[in-house]
Amino acid sequence: MRGGVIAVAGAAFAAGAAAFAFNAAKPETRGAVAAPAVVESPAGDRVFLTKAQLDQAIASGTLDRPIKSLLAVKAPLHFGDYSWEDRGVPAGPTWVRVDLGSQLISVFRGGHEIGTAVIVYGGDNKQTPAGKLHVLAKARDHRSSLYDAQMPFTLRLTGDGVSIHASSVRWGAATHGCIGVPFRFAERLFNAARVGDEVVVVGTPPRKTLS
Repeated sequence: MRGGVIAVAGAAFAAGAAAFAFNAAKPETRGAVAAPAVVESPAGDRVFLTKAQLDQAIASGTLDRPIKSLLAVKAPLHFGDYSWEDRGVPAGPTWVRVDLGSQLISVFRGGHEIGTAVIVYGGDNKQTPAGKLHVLAKARDHRSSLYDAQMPFTLRLTGDGVSIHASSVRWGAATHGCIGVPFRFAERLFNAARVGDEVVVVGTPPRKTLS
């Protein structure tokens, strides 16, 4: 894992079509990691995308579907931080986008981003699979029999056990292929997600080994 601060997604969209990138800012290298915090976005504090931005994102393959808005998170997210705001967002399909390169997860409902967090992911010896996956099963209090480890709020994505689950999200950490997210974020995602929801994993992560 490189560094301790993750840049915010919304500013990349607002920058305009010429410099369009989804969660493209890379983490900075920092010697110390701030204590985990919640960065809440007040209701209505969103970045709404223009048609030109959406068209370019879809044409470039950055997005595979239209979205309506992103959370306007104004402060950088450190390891262990997250933002969640779904007030005023109508019911609709929920899907998740995981960007291994920028180390961020985004949760969408009805085309609006309702949550984002810094993640940890698989080391070089057990990489997180990329592609279009789906939530196959949910387990609130799962324990891995293979690794003898607690995996609260598990959303299982593959037959061999790769999942999104609550984890210690810290500098230098890696998983056995799973996507680790902060505990409170994992609880919110677990409650929002349903079996069958799509999870799109993109990007090439920096090389690292399991610590």
